[in-house]
Amino acid sequence: MTAESTPLTLAQLAELAGVSTATVSKVVNGRAEVSPETRAAVEALIRRHGYRRQRRRPAPAAVVEVVFHALEGDYPVEIIKGVEEVAREHRLTVAVSELHRSDPAEQDWLEGVLRRPTGVGVIAVFSSLDETQRERLARREIPLVLLDPADDPGRGIPSVSAGNWNGGLAATRHLLELGHRRIGVITGPGYALSGRARLDGYRTALDMAGVPADPDLVACGSFLIEGGLAAAQRLLRLPDPPTAIFATNDGQAIGVYHAAHRLGLRIPDDLSVVGFDDLPSVRWALPPLTTIRQPLTAMAEAATTMLLALAHGEPLPQSRIELATELVVRESTAAPRR
Repeated sequence: MTAESTPLTLAQLAELAGVSTATVSKVVNGRAEVSPETRAAVEALIRRHGYRRQRRRPAPAAVVEVVFHALEGDYPVEIIKGVEEVAREHRLTVAVSELHRSDPAEQDWLEGVLRRPTGVGVIAVFSSLDETQRERLARREIPLVLLDPADDPGRGIPSVSAGNWNGGLAATRHLLELGHRRIGVITGPGYALSGRARLDGYRTALDMAGVPADPDLVACGSFLIEGGLAAAQRLLRLPDPPTAIFATNDGQAIGVYHAAHRLGLRIPDDLSVVGFDDLPSVRWALPPLTTIRQPLTAMAEAATTMLLALAHGEPLPQSRIELATELVVRESTAAPRR
C-alpha cells in the first residue's frame, strides 16, 4: 500500500489542507458552514488519500469502587448500603473488592487500584496511605476517599470517620455512672487509629472521674470475636477482675459474651459489657448489647458524596469529616453487685 493510499486522520487532512481539524470535521459530517473552496480542497484530499475515522476512547465506566481489607460480618454491609444509596441517586454502579489480609497497614492495596480502570473513583475502607502511595495516586489523578481510615490520612487526603474519642468517653462514663470502678478495656490492633482514639476516651473518662488507670485492665485485641474472647478470658482471670468491660468494637464484645459463658458469669449480673459500632446483629444478642452507635451508613454516604465532588473537579468544603457517635443503652449493663 502506497503512502497516498493510506487513509488519513482528521488531523493529517487538516495539516495538508492548511485548515483546522474542526473545519475538516465539518466537511466530513456534511455541515454547511464551510466555504466552497475549502470544502472542495478537503474533499479532493479525501478522494486521493481516504479518511480513517479515529475510534473514540470509551468514557470511563460510571463505577464507584469500594475496597475493603476484609468482607466479614455486618460492618461492610452497612457501608455498602450507604454507598449504594448515593450511587443509585446518580445512576452509578458500585464495585466491591476485598484485600484478604488482616493488617491494612502492611499491604500495598493501591497496586490493585492502579491496575484497574477506576471509573468515578475509589473509597478505601479501613486503609492507610504512605507517602509513596500518595505520590502515585496524585500522578494518576484517581479520586479517592478514605472511610474509617486505619491511620492518620495525612494532609490532602479526604477522609470520613466517626467520633471515636467521644465514643470511648461515653462508653466508660456510662459504666462509671452505674458505679463500676474496675473497668476493663479491650483495644483494637495497634495500627488502628480508631482503636487508639477509643482507648484515649476510656482513659480520659477514668481520669475525669478520679479513678486510677490500672494497666492490668487494658487488654490488646484484634477487632475480631476471637480476639475479644482471648482478651476477656485474660481480664476475667485476674486476681481482682473487672466488673465491667468496654470492648472497642461489637465483634470483640461478642467474644466477651463467650468468655463470660465459659467462666460461668452472667451478663449483666456478674459482668457489664459495652461494645462499639451498633451493628444490626447485636440487638439480638442475649442480652441485647449496650454499645456506641457508629453511623457507618451515613459515613459511607458522606464519603461517596465527597468522591463524586472530586470526580467532577469540585472543591470540598472540608477534607475531613467526623460524624458523631451515640451511646445506645440496652440490657448488657447494670450496677455492679455489692
